[in-house]
Amino acid sequence: MTLSTLWFIVIGLLFAIFLFLEGFDFGVGMSTRFLAKDEAERAAIMSSIGPHWDGNETWLVTAGGAMFASLPMWYASLFSAYYILFLLVLVGLILRGVSFEFHKHAETSTGRNLWMWAFFVGSIIPPFFLCMILLSMVQGIPMNANGDAFPKFFDVVNLLSIVGGVAGVLLSLVHGLNFIRLRMEGPLRDRARKLNKILYPILFLGEVVFAVLVFLQTDFFTKRFTSSLIITALIVLFSLLGYYGVLKNREGWSFAGSGLSLSMVIVLLFNGLFPRVMIATNPAHSILIKNAANSQYTLTIMTIVACILVPIVAIYFIWSYSLFTKRINPRENTVKY
Repeated sequence: MTLSTLWFIVIGLLFAIFLFLEGFDFGVGMSTRFLAKDEAERAAIMSSIGPHWDGNETWLVTAGGAMFASLPMWYASLFSAYYILFLLVLVGLILRGVSFEFHKHAETSTGRNLWMWAFFVGSIIPPFFLCMILLSMVQGIPMNANGDAFPKFFDVVNLLSIVGGVAGVLLSLVHGLNFIRLRMEGPLRDRARKLNKILYPILFLGEVVFAVLVFLQTDFFTKRFTSSLIITALIVLFSLLGYYGVLKNREGWSFAGSGLSLSMVIVLLFNGLFPRVMIATNPAHSILIKNAANSQYTLTIMTIVACILVPIVAIYFIWSYSLFTKRINPRENTVKY
């Protein structure tokens, strides 16, 4: 395996970790309007991710940074092609980020409600548009021989990309509700379980539609049939594990199942991309990993640094999560964010 291929896998892993961790943050934000019934419950839901949301978000920054450093041609082509959508993702992340502070310092009920709505909207925008970008990218877009991309409106906004965006939002909501079941006590915990009993059948239907569209509108099953089929089956199996956990009230199983379903979507997309990083409507103009990669020296230095820092970061994340395991009671909420 070449270092450029290794870093392609690392970037995919970073995106998968981001969706696993930040996916439930997005879902928690959405649940403030779908689950909570009053201001105290919304504040408790927000506080459940208060210690972790910004750390989880850095996995996306790390993925972008790794892409820039290891496969710079991919970074340049992707971010220039989807500049507006990435800007919308950034706006959503900023809106959600500032809502924590402004909600905490708001002096009136109206002000707190305003920033809670910002928290809700800022939790929907990023997963929707990130999934749109990814599902548009894997269908192929107009590019020239230099790697410059010129996607038109319907290259970006089409049935698969919209279904992918909605699926990303729904998966995040389900994942967030499973996290709430782990972190909350009282009626909120029970309501989260009841809502997921309704959402999971909808999710299964959406996954069938998603799989059919991926089969029809990408070359995944033409170029990598066996692996694409296995990964698609794993997405469904992990969703079934999550649903089983909901039915049997096994919260850990539910959380693991929904998180792994989200992560496996990234695995499916990166598996279908390989050995490309950008798919052009003219196959001759697609960008391959080997052509997008930085110098061997740069990749070697990056690999050494990653081998040193990644274990440290992993230990820190595990430690930080171990500090906040106590369940939150909305009526006795003293957790600060």
